Amino acid sequence: MNRFIVVDDPAAWPLGEHGGKVISVSDYLVPAEPWPARGIRVFNLARSYGYQSRGYYVSLLAEARGHKVIPDIRSIQDLNAPGFVRFLPAELDALMQKSLGRLKSDDFVLSIYFGRNMAAQHQSLAAALFRLFPVPFLRAKFSRGQKKWNLRGVRAIPMDEIPAAHMDFAKDAARQYFGRSRYQPARGRHYRYDLAILVNPDEESPPSDKAALGHFVQAARRQGFSVELIGRDDYPRIAEFDALFIRETTAVNHHTWRFSRRAQTEGLAVIDDPDSILRCGNKVYLAETLRAARIPMPRTEVIQRGGRRDALARLGLPCVLKAPDSSFSQGVARAATEAEFLDLTDRMLGASELVIAQEFVPTEFDWRVGVLEGAPLFVCRYFMARGHWQIYNWSSRRRRDISGDFDTWSVEDAPPAVVETAVRAARLMGDGLYGVDVKEVDGRPLVVEVNDNPSVDAGVEDKVLGRQLYERIVASLARRIEARREGRLR
Repeated sequence: MNRFIVVDDPAAWPLGEHGGKVISVSDYLVPAEPWPARGIRVFNLARSYGYQSRGYYVSLLAEARGHKVIPDIRSIQDLNAPGFVRFLPAELDALMQKSLGRLKSDDFVLSIYFGRNMAAQHQSLAAALFRLFPVPFLRAKFSRGQKKWNLRGVRAIPMDEIPAAHMDFAKDAARQYFGRSRYQPARGRHYRYDLAILVNPDEESPPSDKAALGHFVQAARRQGFSVELIGRDDYPRIAEFDALFIRETTAVNHHTWRFSRRAQTEGLAVIDDPDSILRCGNKVYLAETLRAARIPMPRTEVIQRGGRRDALARLGLPCVLKAPDSSFSQGVARAATEAEFLDLTDRMLGASELVIAQEFVPTEFDWRVGVLEGAPLFVCRYFMARGHWQIYNWSSRRRRDISGDFDTWSVEDAPPAVVETAVRAARLMGDGLYGVDVKEVDGRPLVVEVNDNPSVDAGVEDKVLGRQLYERIVASLARRIEARREGRLR
């Protein structure tokens, strides 16, 4: 992929051709010859990104031309939007208090150069702001209120506003940024698409193990993808890719949802898409959707604080309580007595106004039906953890007893009613990749969960299909890319 650094005055650019070919804003806006529609990456370092400024039009026209641009037009719009800084994630606020808490002054200015700051104590805050506002040179202003520090504004700055004392650091930050392997010219075979796979190497129970990730990478390369495993700090780079595949446990109030939402906004093919994360990530939404569609499920009550005893009288004991955003059996508890029920709901209602309660349906195993694009993909049975009522027992001191055994079935050999019910439930969530958990009681399927980020581990979910499982998921991403391109051309 050809890389261009777009600046107002190429003669004043201090890094030469390091990082890409340096051209003027004028030459990019009005080229001597038409730009090719693909294979161009643009770093927009124009002096101003103000609305309808020359820098604004560089990013706007880059999008129209199908070029990958940093910063993209949405980041510029965010910076230009009055009051945008009031709508920032809670985790940034906590980071801000930690980073600035010991300062003696009531005002502070943070300079951010390609996501870096000169002071180590502020580096995490600088990186977090760069993830939200992926603009090469930023200046953030903070002020101390009566109780905490507040972000007053963030703006892009041109290179000539960088203080002389900061210039060497800013140049080094630029060199490191452009020197990333991701930005090096492609070598060897030509790839049609760029795929980012979002992972968290520190996650204890990720949705895919290392072996499965390797299979995904190989399958993607066979289908013409250039593949990179990315992490949380790569948020500013989403616009560089054609597709995003999330293999980190998702949640709504979490960076995985923001990655997904940003990717969707940028026109990438996305699994898991933000709507799926939103729908599957809240058990209240899931329960209401399944009920409205008459999908069989265990008897379920949506509980609020004032109606707990009435719900308990209808449901009976023992029962299962679920926090709305629970996943992988975490945030799920069983109440055997009224006292346990009241204690558990007290705690859960402290974090959410609504909680899910379901009848306890003991089974030896849960069916898991993988569904992709509304069609069954794989079928497994997950057996309960040793001496436990769930497939995961996170309180076990022995690692081997945390999860139960499994077996994998071909779709054709699995009970038809289980597969058909799971597919119906998944289609209510969207057309992505889902894992539907189903209990079978006297031959009758009951949907327990629809997960947007199902486990795909080597030797488990792929035991029947083998590498074909990975090929099908990657092929879905390729189809989505082509569908989006055709839609844009029309």
